[in-house]
Amino acid sequence: MNALFGGSFDPVHVAHLIVAEAAADALGNGSSIRFLPAREQPFKRAAHQATAEQRAEMLDLAVAGNPRLGVERVELGLPTPSYTVRTLRALAEREQGNRFALLLGADAARDLAAWWEVEALPGLADIVVFARPGATVPRHPLISRVIPVPTIDLSATQVRERLKQGRSIRYLVPEPVREYIAARGLYR
Repeated sequence: MNALFGGSFDPVHVAHLIVAEAAADALGNGSSIRFLPAREQPFKRAAHQATAEQRAEMLDLAVAGNPRLGVERVELGLPTPSYTVRTLRALAEREQGNRFALLLGADAARDLAAWWEVEALPGLADIVVFARPGATVPRHPLISRVIPVPTIDLSATQVRERLKQGRSIRYLVPEPVREYIAARGLYR
């Protein structure tokens, strides 16, 4: 099964990678996860600190060498804000006959009722939800499956804050991502 894991990934960190790897296991043999960096998330109107292309490049570095993980850039060419329905329609047009799973954290799933054209989602993808620290998985008729993943209380906000304070992010992000951030002076 092909799953899409959307988010800001500003920056990608090890908890994102742990979730993706566990989701690939939970979804079964041959499953792959495509990270889907949002160009502009409707529920996070604050500007991203890294550009969409920088966030995609960091994802490329983070997943290098793992054949089950990839980066999907379709949203980077779509109008903003990045509505999931619009993204899934673009992928369905490009990859006719390919059914996707949409991987959501419990925190994102809580907002499903407010999503743009939410009623169209089941026709485009199966919604698979995983628990996040501090967020219980909501009950929602559109959720087709809940999967267990290891949880680490780590967020991109915490990573950015550490960088602003001049503190180390070693082991919180993959080493090539840490080097990318340092070389470009991101999040300072």
